[in-house]
Amino acid sequence: MGRTRLALTALMAAGLLTTAIPAANAAATVAPRIDLKVLVLDDGGSAVGALVAELKNTGVPYQTVELGAAGRPTVNAAFLSDTVSGRPRAKFQGVVAPNEIPFGSAAAPEQAALATYETTFGIRQIDAYTWAHPEVGIDYTDQNGGWSGVLDGAKSQVTTAGKAGPFGYLDGPLTFEDNDPTVPESYGYAGHPRDGFTSYLDAPTGGTLLGQYTHDGRSELVVTFAYNQYQEQFQALAKGMVEWVTQGVHLGQSRNYFTVHVDDVFAPDSRWDSVHNCTPGDFDCPAGGTTNPDIRMTAADAQYAAQWEQANGFTLDMVYNAGAGEEWKAENGGTDALATQLLADKAKYRWVNHTYTHEFLGCVQDNTVVPWQCKKNADGSTQWMSRADISAQISQNNTWAAQKGLPVDKSELVTGEHSGMRVLPQQPDDNPNLAGALADNGVKWTGSDASREPDQRAVGAAQTVPRHPMNVYYNVGKAAEMTDEYNWLYTSKADGGSGVCENNPASTCMTAPLDTATGYQSYIVPREARTALSHVLWNDPRPHYVHQSNLAEERILYPVLDKVLGDYKALYAGSAPIVNLREKDAGTELSRRASWDKALASGSVTAYRIGDTVTVQAPKGVAAPITAPEGTRKQLLLGTTAFGTPYAGQRSDWSSPELLQSAITLKLPA
Repeated sequence: MGRTRLALTALMAAGLLTTAIPAANAAATVAPRIDLKVLVLDDGGSAVGALVAELKNTGVPYQTVELGAAGRPTVNAAFLSDTVSGRPRAKFQGVVAPNEIPFGSAAAPEQAALATYETTFGIRQIDAYTWAHPEVGIDYTDQNGGWSGVLDGAKSQVTTAGKAGPFGYLDGPLTFEDNDPTVPESYGYAGHPRDGFTSYLDAPTGGTLLGQYTHDGRSELVVTFAYNQYQEQFQALAKGMVEWVTQGVHLGQSRNYFTVHVDDVFAPDSRWDSVHNCTPGDFDCPAGGTTNPDIRMTAADAQYAAQWEQANGFTLDMVYNAGAGEEWKAENGGTDALATQLLADKAKYRWVNHTYTHEFLGCVQDNTVVPWQCKKNADGSTQWMSRADISAQISQNNTWAAQKGLPVDKSELVTGEHSGMRVLPQQPDDNPNLAGALADNGVKWTGSDASREPDQRAVGAAQTVPRHPMNVYYNVGKAAEMTDEYNWLYTSKADGGSGVCENNPASTCMTAPLDTATGYQSYIVPREARTALSHVLWNDPRPHYVHQSNLAEERILYPVLDKVLGDYKALYAGSAPIVNLREKDAGTELSRRASWDKALASGSVTAYRIGDTVTVQAPKGVAAPITAPEGTRKQLLLGTTAFGTPYAGQRSDWSSPELLQSAITLKLPA
């Protein structure tokens, strides 16, 4: 499928920050203004959709042209560039295209306009998904050992050039997902690079799957495998793809976050009853589990947790119920070796208030019916837990912490079962007394369930911090118990399960129940680790949460955490460590993102680069996320200072203008 390439006489600058445009009179050359925005030419495919998701997720401004839409703008010279105050302006710093000829033909007028624009201003283009052929600098797959086919489970390798360039944050081999051996998940083409092509990702069979093709004064990042935004291989490469197309200078920033909250610390948790398939104490379990002992950590479990933290360089957040622990102590001889051990190691953890006795802080529950309902007053209004009672649950836990010297930040809270906030279908509204009680205790951040409410929202003056529930259940301390309950939830009635998976559109049933002796380690652990790692790789600061029961008895949480951390360390270089945020910092990150997204949507952000100077203007009070190369400095009123913090080979930060300044000004390294 050969064709003649456009003959373009101007040369694109090859360096990161050396872009300049040719002028009619060389002596009159003026450095162009390049706006910090990406142009997306969208064909509706999953590859472009994945890149759009990455841009949106990391706060990079972009403008989309839907290629198949009637009445879409024509991509011509006027659309792409103009002049501002006598200075040539490139309206886009990079281009995301579905392939190398997004307009269908090399001879199409829009294709010619795009090529001329990219050459003139040194703008790069991502070819989101194409096949191996000479027009993208690669031999056909039937030449020189080329290959095409399913990539599931294939181990690819970031090349030396890739590590020296935009993918330097990756260290080990990149394995393509293979979640279901019966279903093909990834397809690709691996061809031998030709002149002008630099491979960044080599296929296991030889040849390239991703690389830079420099030709005719242009640079394209050529991707020859299919992907979507949820696949691990894309999530690992996405950051480098953005860095490449923006040449390392852009709005937005990305980190790999992982935080684990351990709820119900000091309290016991009820145990799953595998005979009645329910949990004692639940409203639908009136007869079950009367002899099953509750699950509670021991002093030895606490010692192991501290040792595990030190060995892995990872801090757990202990979300504690002091009153529940005091009740257990009183019922068990007046001593508590677990509390003694945890308090001895209190500085090794972060601590978050989970209320004193884990009371339900929403409506007053009527437990005589299944499912439970909110009790009503005589006039039909809902009975609510009072502001005073909610406040007491918060303050008593803080008082106990102060007495024990526990390092608690009073601005953070997680209510028991995220109660007080709306719970569908029974309680569609927040307890109206909750916001006042939070304010009474100085709470600014309160945990919510990300599976029900993934977005941050206000509760009075406080903000929620959505938390991802991990599929390691609160009511199990042993692998066999976990697997038994998992089977109940995820197998059909015909296979002995509850059948819930058959009637829930958000769920699927397993083809057969898991072996309770082996199913946890062989099936549940890798699935849950993969889900958590996906959050880590997707710039998601939301904490994960489990329960103290998972650190007790067989300590079934650790295999999941070990796999998440182990898989991460096997893939990522030391320049991109996992960022382990406390609750208030995760909340602050989410709040900043919401403000930034609102500013972008309103069109009130102006950002551009002229030579080695970057200028960013945002609405007052809105911090701007910015990523730039090492060596970048921020302009102060007098002098400069190093910009941002290092991560993955770049510098990035949430930034605001300095004193007496109306804009952020950065000086890029020469």
